[in-house]
Amino acid sequence: MKRVPFQTLCDKFYRVLATVGFTDQRALLCARLFAENQRDGVYSHGLNRFPGFVAGLESKQIDFQAKPEKTEGFGALERWDGKMGVGLVNAHFCMQRATELAEIHGIGCVGLSNTNHWMRGGAYALQAAEAGYIGICWTNTTRLMPPWGSAEKKIGNNPMAIGIPREDGHILLDMAMSQYSNGKLEVLKLQGKQLPLPGGYDTKGELTVEPAEILDSSRALPIGYWKGAGLALVLDTMASVISGGQATYEIGQQGSEYAVSQVYIAIHATGMMGQTALDETVAAIIDDFHTATPLDENESVRYPGEGMLRTRQESLEKGVLVDEAQWQALLEMNIP
Repeated sequence: MKRVPFQTLCDKFYRVLATVGFTDQRALLCARLFAENQRDGVYSHGLNRFPGFVAGLESKQIDFQAKPEKTEGFGALERWDGKMGVGLVNAHFCMQRATELAEIHGIGCVGLSNTNHWMRGGAYALQAAEAGYIGICWTNTTRLMPPWGSAEKKIGNNPMAIGIPREDGHILLDMAMSQYSNGKLEVLKLQGKQLPLPGGYDTKGELTVEPAEILDSSRALPIGYWKGAGLALVLDTMASVISGGQATYEIGQQGSEYAVSQVYIAIHATGMMGQTALDETVAAIIDDFHTATPLDENESVRYPGEGMLRTRQESLEKGVLVDEAQWQALLEMNIP
């Protein structure tokens, strides 16, 4: 691993996007979001996913010229068609629209259909928190794990993110419905590392900490066992119903993952209780949380997102950590 300046990483991402003709403000936003994922330590959705994203642009599966289009509206609830555009840009737009609706109604909800991979869902929950709103968003996926009691893939791991504004660092819960996301498994496989806890089954049906074996078996372990499997199904159902888009079983019939369905919710908490009361309430909860005695004296008990904030600060001070092979591949992308 080596470190590179954050702005340099943004610039290199944008250079590659420009070579395929993606050059407007949305391209700058896309490059920044990829760089922010890497900066915050979400390596599974930074450099690791960028080559595949560019391949999608080149093959026209992702239409970088497309912009989301509103199809229906009912007060605080709207439906938008992503037109198979850039997933990251569509996601950013829809969370922005959700906050605009929340400013008017107290809460805003946007269902998005026909969109592509958003990369890191936490980016959009943080986007809402940065603007002072509670942000909630989730996406469905293709079939990635079996329901509890089966070995046949039927449900997606359907990542969900929740961001809560906090003066000293926003709370961010960003998680897939599998114990480890596919992106995390891919990164650990690449690094030759084991999982800290069992994350799925091998081809013999035994729990394993080997990411490669889980990827081979396609039997990721749902969080909370049957509870995570149930939650994955519910999130998929709501995403399809709210957006009017495809469900996981329909996405799975396509052969590859595209035209997914997503939901973005913003809650205007400050409008309900005021900024001071919100800050005091959240601060008191975190202060009490931090009084928990850690089992390991060398580790602290961290709220969701706290470790990310530390990684971000270190990245901005020392440079963003990148895998040297992935960095070199980025430098060489689309160069004649």
